[in-house]
Amino acid sequence: MNVFDSHDFDHHEEVAFFDDKATGMRAIIAVHSTALGPACGGTRMYPYATTDAALTDVLRLSRGMSYKNAIADLPLGGGKAVLLGNPATDKSEARFAAFARTVNALGGRYITAMDVGVVPADMPVIARYTKHVAGYDQPGKAGGDSGPATALGVFAGLKSAVKHRFATDTTKGMRVAIQGLGKVGMGVAKRLHAEGAKLIVADTNMAAVKEAVETLGAIAATPDQIVTCDCDVLSPNALGAILNDQSIPRLHAKVVAGGANNQLARDHHGAMLRDANVLYAPDYVINGGGIIRVAAQIENWSDAEVERRVLAIADTLTAIFQRADRDGEATSVIADRMAEERIARGKTSAKAAE
Repeated sequence: MNVFDSHDFDHHEEVAFFDDKATGMRAIIAVHSTALGPACGGTRMYPYATTDAALTDVLRLSRGMSYKNAIADLPLGGGKAVLLGNPATDKSEARFAAFARTVNALGGRYITAMDVGVVPADMPVIARYTKHVAGYDQPGKAGGDSGPATALGVFAGLKSAVKHRFATDTTKGMRVAIQGLGKVGMGVAKRLHAEGAKLIVADTNMAAVKEAVETLGAIAATPDQIVTCDCDVLSPNALGAILNDQSIPRLHAKVVAGGANNQLARDHHGAMLRDANVLYAPDYVINGGGIIRVAAQIENWSDAEVERRVLAIADTLTAIFQRADRDGEATSVIADRMAEERIARGKTSAKAAE
């Protein structure tokens, strides 16, 4: 596939293909925008069936990072890397060293972090060969665990959505269905329980479900039941594409606010939620706590500054909800528009400084 002919090419500033014969390392790095700062986004290692599939993924993900970083008001642009290979069998220090050299080849225009297939143990290996890396525990820097910051942002954003939809400052007494009880989902569940919400939970990890039932008084549901169960708020914190043609007409929740990525199966599902009178907190806005934590390592922000920025996710969502009401648009459309406006302002400022 020609990059320029790809449906997912969005005037990316740079798309670089790398092949290291000696190690077998093959990678694609896509820099979507540096209007607001160096492009930042994780590296995904995955056994793609074809190079075209890898290209499609890196183009989509890098564009998404531009929007995510812009809407979080970070001094970062959007980029992403994909390593072609099976993370269970194809990892080696030599391959990570070769990958780090590809990052260096971009001269600081791209800063990498973790994504699917690249775990905390891999990051120090990559960091031996490049300084353009963040998002993991590093000596002398703020912690790299993004889970707590993401959970705090999701909780704050959920409360912002509840306030807009139900005109109340508390979730006390509300039925909140939580899909996924990993670091983020369990963190959100604990905060909601402390405020008095009634929890319904589901996860494929039954030990996590048992913990929520025993310590948080949650009601257990199956993964198939949770999305359309009887609740006031649905908080997806696991799978993507759960909001689709089949599920949206069956939703009982009046608010959807959770940390899972790519919750809308297709763009038009944002409008379907609006038409169904369901308030949707756009996923890349509400789950921005993780990239804020990454930015803190790059910018050397204090924990207090991280918390301030994470809590500001609620204000950003309120602005999105209000503008969506005013313009009669889906919240997903408004979030994209606001991100695009911030990126455009960054480009204008950069040109003025030349």
